[in-house]
Amino acid sequence: MRDEHARAYWKANVRILTTLLSIWFFVSFVCGILLADFLDNIRFAGFKLGFWIAQQGSIYVFIVLIIVYVFWMDRLDARYQTDSKAANLKAASRQSTTEEDTQP
Repeated sequence: MRDEHARAYWKANVRILTTLLSIWFFVSFVCGILLADFLDNIRFAGFKLGFWIAQQGSIYVFIVLIIVYVFWMDRLDARYQTDSKAANLKAASRQSTTEEDTQP
């Protein structure tokens, strides 16, 4: 049961990382490099948007993604820690009942 619990936790962790890294890749590489010429037709704070994303925007997105990651992982840890505590309590209660059964 513990192995299934660890696999589920790791799978959720990888899903979170994949999602956040995909967003970062899209903003920094696709928007900052590949779509920069297209985005330069739009002005943001007096700068061309493609230039601004390449110079500042991807950094801001990265910082926001770090904050999102912290909150998301806290929720994930709390969820799996709660599940783990419940599983440990069940195992402890099973162990105590089997010990009581073996007592004369």
